[in-house]
Amino acid sequence: MRLTLHVWRQKGKYEAGRFVTYEVPDVSEHMSFLEMLDVLNQRLIQKGEEPIAFDHDCREGICGMCGFMINGQAHGPLRGTTVCQLHMRHYKDGDVLWLEPWRAAAFPVVSDLAVDRSAFDRIIAAGGYVSVPTGSAPDANAIPVPKPIAERAMDAAACIGCGACVASCPNASASLFTGAKLTHLNLLPQGQPERDQRTLNMVGQMRAESFGHCTNVGECEAVCPKEISLDVIAQMNRDYLRATLRHRDVQAKSGTG
Repeated sequence: MRLTLHVWRQKGKYEAGRFVTYEVPDVSEHMSFLEMLDVLNQRLIQKGEEPIAFDHDCREGICGMCGFMINGQAHGPLRGTTVCQLHMRHYKDGDVLWLEPWRAAAFPVVSDLAVDRSAFDRIIAAGGYVSVPTGSAPDANAIPVPKPIAERAMDAAACIGCGACVASCPNASASLFTGAKLTHLNLLPQGQPERDQRTLNMVGQMRAESFGHCTNVGECEAVCPKEISLDVIAQMNRDYLRATLRHRDVQAKSGTG
């Protein structure tokens, strides 16, 4: 098949960008979307032109590195699919595609379709871990976890941090990402000792970055390649309210409030 691509080209955060049109002939339906871009880039290199920059790593829908907008949809038209797992058989000859990076102040453009998502890293660093002694693996049944709780925690842990939720939200909110990371740890027994402080730190860091506020539009859930539920945002809000009230009580009792 033959495709027409309108690709956003931008050399850096402070450079002006623009769409550049490319004709891509002989696209095999068996190619993944990124393989199609690989072929285009090889042709650009052979002509002495700058290849299109885009993020990728595992190409198995696991790492969360890939991701950009395809015709205004994060990761393309398929639900529950990363762009690296999107195949060209879902398109037809003559299709016209518009490719652009995540649009969010917290995700400045590095080059072309690649953006800087280190704001996510800073949210994780603020408290997305459990400080427990490590060593040999404990027995699987040493700490009983009710099945419903374990399933909710594992569903939240499926988040790969690709940033599609932020890019699709009209407010560029990171609530689905932060809520997923908090829910994963806050529901499990190992996460209880630091639950309140973790919640305050991670939500505080999220607000310190250039993310917008959540208004429950639901676009984040609709485009998430791992189909993370909006329930994690509700869980985050409950935990944040509880942690804030407890923190105020402690300050009042100690006279530091």
